[in-house]
Amino acid sequence: MHTELTQQQIQSYRERGFLVVPEFLDASELAELATAVDQAVTAMGKKKVSVGQDWEEGDGYYDKVFTQRLNLWKIQETVKRYVLNPALGKMLCALAGVEGIRVWHDQALIKEPFANPTAWHLDDPYWSFSSRDAISIWIALDDATYQNGCLYFMPGSHRIARWDNAGIGEDLGALFRLYPEMLQSDPVEAPMRAGSASFHNGLTAHGAGANMTARRRRAMTCAYMPDGSVFNGQQNILPEAYFKSLALGDLLNNEKHNPLVYSAQSS
Repeated sequence: MHTELTQQQIQSYRERGFLVVPEFLDASELAELATAVDQAVTAMGKKKVSVGQDWEEGDGYYDKVFTQRLNLWKIQETVKRYVLNPALGKMLCALAGVEGIRVWHDQALIKEPFANPTAWHLDDPYWSFSSRDAISIWIALDDATYQNGCLYFMPGSHRIARWDNAGIGEDLGALFRLYPEMLQSDPVEAPMRAGSASFHNGLTAHGAGANMTARRRRAMTCAYMPDGSVFNGQQNILPEAYFKSLALGDLLNNEKHNPLVYSAQSS
């Protein structure tokens, strides 16, 4: 992993709400991670979450946006080694400007041949904590192109966003009826070669095009929350028993579900 950052990259991320890092993985790392993701996705079958939830793939519009499989790190040691890498954690802290970072959840996002586009949306409003400093990594396991559904970001939208959100449905621009002020900027496309990665704030508006090709477009992603984040009442990915044990304002610091990846205080 190429986890070293320049001050210019950090400043760009904080101003625009996203950053693309070409060649984040070398060829051997890319091959290793892609193989591990494929194995985990195959093992899960139609099950969307590895453990803790009973969500299964259906046949609605959303299910045809991408094949989505979550918390691979809980069942696949190679994936775990990548998403819990302390050097990556330190990089994420530097970008987000936080002292410590925990895994929220990972997910494989695979646009199947001729998959639907991904509507513009925000990530953090879905989650069980509310933070302006949450951050996600998106690693291209295949070339992500204009033809097969590369990402698009709305620069600076993380500074405008509240926690109102639009779902990932057929209305691609519904988010901008909630936030018309975001349209003061033009979207930035982010095609990436396999092995490259992007990083985006949990409140950065983003979407992706349709896959207009006969080949899959695979990506491995992971969302991270700042250490010290607290429960906001939403279940999201939390297992039922753990969810029921929480009260509003409780720290989300359970090492079984949201392990600490890096902390400046313990480094």
